[in-house]
Amino acid sequence: MRHNSDSIDTLATHAGRESFAALGVHAPPVDLSSTYSFRDLDQATAALDALAAGAAEAALPIYGRLHNPTVARFEEALAALEGAEQAVGFGSGMAAITAVLLAACAHGRHVIAVRPLYGGTDHLLASGLLGIEASFVRASEVASALRPDTALVFIETPGNPTLDLVDIAEVVRQAGTVPVAVDSTFATPVLQRPLAHGAAYAIHSATKFLCGHGDVIAGVVACSATAAAALRQIRILTGALLHPWAAYLLHRSLPTLPLRVRRAQESASLLASHLAAHPNVRKVLYPGLPGGDPLGLLGRQMSGPGAILAFEVAGGRAAGRAGL
Repeated sequence: MRHNSDSIDTLATHAGRESFAALGVHAPPVDLSSTYSFRDLDQATAALDALAAGAAEAALPIYGRLHNPTVARFEEALAALEGAEQAVGFGSGMAAITAVLLAACAHGRHVIAVRPLYGGTDHLLASGLLGIEASFVRASEVASALRPDTALVFIETPGNPTLDLVDIAEVVRQAGTVPVAVDSTFATPVLQRPLAHGAAYAIHSATKFLCGHGDVIAGVVACSATAAAALRQIRILTGALLHPWAAYLLHRSLPTLPLRVRRAQESASLLASHLAAHPNVRKVLYPGLPGGDPLGLLGRQMSGPGAILAFEVAGGRAAGRAGL
């Protein structure tokens, strides 16, 4: 992992490519093997035991459900972008979120969730499907919602779909010793690094900005090495794998991530201003507009307002369906 003083542009271009010189390649190799041969049974056994326990690497890959070199390179790159010790890739954003929740369940069955959240996350927590009891609160109510069995605080910032911003450091302060997970999909590491503000997990639906080309469904979690080991164990046992071809496409996309996010942010800012003045728009939800950042997090937590906006049409649903 590169030092955090490297610019996000440099990290996006070079992270996860440290092995290329020794391999003699310029583009990331795609390793599609499901199984790997070995000549030393003791070495293979040791590698199997290490990977099954959640190790990031071993002397031998053994089996694709345990380790894949192409996936590992993308994970190294994302960890560098987030300033994390490690990262773990998954087959979807929801698979990544589910793994974080399952890992938390080892320490308690209660999760505090700050709304708004992505609909899939909200439904998963509310359904009780994982045997988790969720308390849905405002960001200012986290401390009062803590219980002895609280295992995780889950927030999303910017929130989907209202673009609400949550003060990560303040939530971490309220949570005390309880780890905080942040869905940072809308911000990306270009605009926000949750771990730098005390969060334990930075989660991304890599389907969105990290890929940016509409041809991948994936998720990834950046966290400590200890937390990553637990997530890998869950990934192995549940089979929530990130396919190596998807990992290749994600790694390919990272060098342009800063350029894409900044340009999309410029477009969103212009569009938000235009919509705010439109007679058929009742309200625009965008952190970059006046009143859109009541906590003053732009420049302190986020380096920019982001590339996502939402708006309400005057006349409501009927007017929206009519194309007004």
